[in-house]
Amino acid sequence: MSFGRPHLRTSYEQDSAIFPTWWQKGAAAFALLFITLMVLGNGAAAAIPNWLFGATWLAPFTLVIPFAIAALGYNILTGVTGQVSLGHAFFMGVGAYTAVALGGKGDGGAKACIPFHENLGLLESAGECGLGLPIWIWLPMAGVLAALVGILVSPAAVKVRGLYLAIVTVGLTFIGLHIARMLPEYAGDYESGRKWPKLDIRLWKEETPSIDLNEDGKWFGLIHLTEEQKQFFFLFAILLVMMAFAKNLVRTRTGRALQAIRDRDVAAEVMGVPEQHYKRIGFAISSFYAGIGGALWASYQGRVSPIDFSLLLSVEFVAILLIGGAGTIAGTMLGVTFVELLPKVVERLTGWLAGELDSGGVISTIANFLLTSGQQGDFGPVSTSPTAPGWPMSVFLWNPVIYGVLIVVFLIFEPHGLFGIWLKFRNYWKGWPFSY
Repeated sequence: MSFGRPHLRTSYEQDSAIFPTWWQKGAAAFALLFITLMVLGNGAAAAIPNWLFGATWLAPFTLVIPFAIAALGYNILTGVTGQVSLGHAFFMGVGAYTAVALGGKGDGGAKACIPFHENLGLLESAGECGLGLPIWIWLPMAGVLAALVGILVSPAAVKVRGLYLAIVTVGLTFIGLHIARMLPEYAGDYESGRKWPKLDIRLWKEETPSIDLNEDGKWFGLIHLTEEQKQFFFLFAILLVMMAFAKNLVRTRTGRALQAIRDRDVAAEVMGVPEQHYKRIGFAISSFYAGIGGALWASYQGRVSPIDFSLLLSVEFVAILLIGGAGTIAGTMLGVTFVELLPKVVERLTGWLAGELDSGGVISTIANFLLTSGQQGDFGPVSTSPTAPGWPMSVFLWNPVIYGVLIVVFLIFEPHGLFGIWLKFRNYWKGWPFSY
């Protein structure tokens, strides 16, 4: 017992606990309850304003979850192991197309897998391959196959480090796009893609799913949920499992070996840590997470194309880790929420400013300074037209610019990201008023 020292930790088990204090356990339970009430709404959370998590924001928050799962894998590779990769989108694509090959249904009957060129390149007559298997098969296999591809690629990747590794993994993204062009019976049309299996739970290939996540109704006969609410809770449950695994991985022998390689790979190898072996493990686990995230993202979207798994998607994960904070689960969650919701926030803010253009006052002045409708005499950098070419750019074309600016700002002023800002705030108040 440590009387008078409630936060004194006397064992490694206490020091590595996920929630070492009762306050943290209570905060985690409160956060889960708060999220549940926000999603349920409609009287269950009457005290919570609708604008916090209403129908408008439920879909964007749900879309964050698959990216959060993939970002956890990228954090294991880059934040924990110290391997810089720009090929994470490739492994997401491997998982996504594994899911559609196993879970998708062929649209051409007996001709479902006729090569695309034999149908004169017409999307309407081209078949789409798929076995129609249930989610409890295609979702794990999406992660497993992505991990196997990661293991196959890792011998070439683990022999290089730093900038050279980033260049090697960039090549994977372009290889994936080329393969998608060569296999349109699986990838669909290169621009418009194909349909993915729906998020529903079946025992096998029966027409009526055991748990239908695409229709409004009662879940387990207990509570009425909309389609969007069902999908959110299903994906959120998977995210919690993946977060628990990622957090526990860091506390294991493997996790400590990966961190030792990140901190000083030569010293770790001198101490007996087989560097290439553990780098290969880190690559495989990261690829597994990317495969699961890619499969869930494509299935939730319903239809994606190969170009969605481009280099820009990999750069988004770099931004997520740098803005949120590398090496931590909390930082990864902060980063993915910030980066993935930022375009939606900017889009809604732009729409609100566009409505205030002629209202007069300070807001109208700001709106006229920032926005332009493309007419002569307007000099705003943001165009209210969604298809505006050149300068001024539409709000959608500004997103990559914002990512780049945020990466530069956080690297210069706060290398530990949003999680670092939280640590500074927490440590200040823990020592207050003796903050020196």
